Amino acid sequence: MATLSTRREQRLSPASLLALPAAVAHPRYALDDVRIGIVHFGPGAFHRAHQAAYVDELLAGDPDWAICAVSLHSAEVRDALRPQGGLYTLALLGEAGGLRVIGAIRELLCAPEEPDAVLARLADPAVRLVTLTVTEKGYALAGEGLDLAHPEIVHDLAAPATPRSAVGYLVAGLAARWRRGIAPYTVLSCDNLAGNGRRLRCGVLQFAQRIDSALAAWIADAVAFPCSMVDSITPASDDALRARVDGELGCTDAWPVQREPYAQWVIEDRFCNARPPFERVGVTLSRDIAGYDRAKLRLLNGAHSTLAYLGSLLELETVADAMAEPSLAAFVERLMRASIAPATALPDGLDAGTYIDAILARFRNPAIRHRLAQIAWDGSQKLPVRLFGTIADALAQGRDVAPLCLAVAGWMHFVRRQAQRGVALVDPLAGPLAAIGRACRGEAAADVAAFLALDAVFAPWSGDARFVAALQAAYAALGDAGSAAVRRTLAL
Repeated sequence: MATLSTRREQRLSPASLLALPAAVAHPRYALDDVRIGIVHFGPGAFHRAHQAAYVDELLAGDPDWAICAVSLHSAEVRDALRPQGGLYTLALLGEAGGLRVIGAIRELLCAPEEPDAVLARLADPAVRLVTLTVTEKGYALAGEGLDLAHPEIVHDLAAPATPRSAVGYLVAGLAARWRRGIAPYTVLSCDNLAGNGRRLRCGVLQFAQRIDSALAAWIADAVAFPCSMVDSITPASDDALRARVDGELGCTDAWPVQREPYAQWVIEDRFCNARPPFERVGVTLSRDIAGYDRAKLRLLNGAHSTLAYLGSLLELETVADAMAEPSLAAFVERLMRASIAPATALPDGLDAGTYIDAILARFRNPAIRHRLAQIAWDGSQKLPVRLFGTIADALAQGRDVAPLCLAVAGWMHFVRRQAQRGVALVDPLAGPLAAIGRACRGEAAADVAAFLALDAVFAPWSGDARFVAALQAAYAALGDAGSAAVRRTLAL
């Protein structure tokens, strides 16, 4: 019988599954019985912790949707997981945590080194879905179209049979199916990019039009590009994770991943060539992805920014620390339930109370060390989409916007404090904001007016007298924005 020290020298593999401790979950299907039906571009930590985990559950009842994972640049994921037969460990962080070995990825390819294998898999009739998590820049988009000056796009337009870009591979695969009379695959972007499916479709069609107008027409008519929304905090894998996983498995996993227990995946129910029965494993299928995006931006991200700025004024470090501050936690919950949710048009099927409960539980998870300083970055870009839309809708409905304006005033005081302490701001408008912050003298009307002059942030809301009055009152209520003043204001 192998000793524990011997087992830890062994690598996680299909052969080692039966020897895993009983507490470690593993695939509920035979690995050799599943078939590849999904090609995924960009198998980074988020994909492996999120979409692949959903597919892993799915395969227990439907073996036709295993994943071929394709890296567009680096061979690191392939080289780490191929010796493990595609297996890796997912660790959930928090009280509901645990380890689970994922088997959904049955093939790993590195596109620069194995382009023919990637193209062959895209042309395989069994593949009916292609998914992507390549980050926003990986789509090579510019505005609503393709960045035709992007080096990879330039190359792929000149040599479409040997693509390098995600869009180039998508079009090459679709072209092969078109020529051979094979039904197309659905293309599903899973990146946090507003209108992701619509924007990817525009880029693909623009590329295809430059290759072959008939191909472009077929793609426009036959291929579905559903939008989606994904959500789950996925910290980077680190040495602490590797040590925990190796210790609990009793063998070595070259690249485990971790995430919070909560995960959400919403997909527009629009596919062109069958689809996995995602609803069986907790995926939400909806025609209103914009509604889910709006709920996330306002209830989750808006509350996150509120915690970041007011929590920073209280000298707190993480989201969990902020939620451990009674006055701030109570204020954020009231803000979500009484100010944000009533002013937000939520999609059918999303219960505001349940969603808020889940968000608050996520915020309180001490295993996720989400730093307030990081959330506070880029406030000039984040606040208009996270809070100002809610304020505008609340004003249109005649609702009180004072609590919402307190969050915005918190950002102003945060900028003022950082500037006057000589701490650099991480923001596209860092220069103008620092100048305004240094000039603030604690007089609400003058300080707020200086911020409102930034049209890139505040137009058109800066012209609404109700908003201006509420913002000035909130700014004044925070006083010197010291801890005592902030706690006193939050308790009102």
